[in-house]
Amino acid sequence: MTQLQLPITAPGTVSPAAGESAKADGIARAAANTPPDWATACRAAIELMARRGTPFQAADLIAEGLVDEPDSPARWGAAFTAAARAGVIEHAGVVPSRRATVHRSLCRQWTGTTAYRQHTRKEKP
Repeated sequence: MTQLQLPITAPGTVSPAAGESAKADGIARAAANTPPDWATACRAAIELMARRGTPFQAADLIAEGLVDEPDSPARWGAAFTAAARAGVIEHAGVVPSRRATVHRSLCRQWTGTTAYRQHTRKEKP
């Protein structure tokens, strides 16, 4: 059985392109307004977790004391998006968040990319 495909956009639907554009704008604004010290600590924490090669989420960075909770939850998206674009991490599923502040809502889980883990192993003396 196949799904009926209509050649028109139904009123009230969101354009995927407009949605992606709005997402990119929001991430750019969050990144531009992120305190530099937090951004640096978060990037280092993501890189450390990525080298381990096990799935992780934002709550794990806090639980391990690698970074503090940001001043805005929007900072997480900007940090993880930047790391994914840099090839450090990749999406590894959607799981309930372990952060108490979000009441187990679904969040992305990440893991270090094979290329990043191999690259960082080669750099060690």
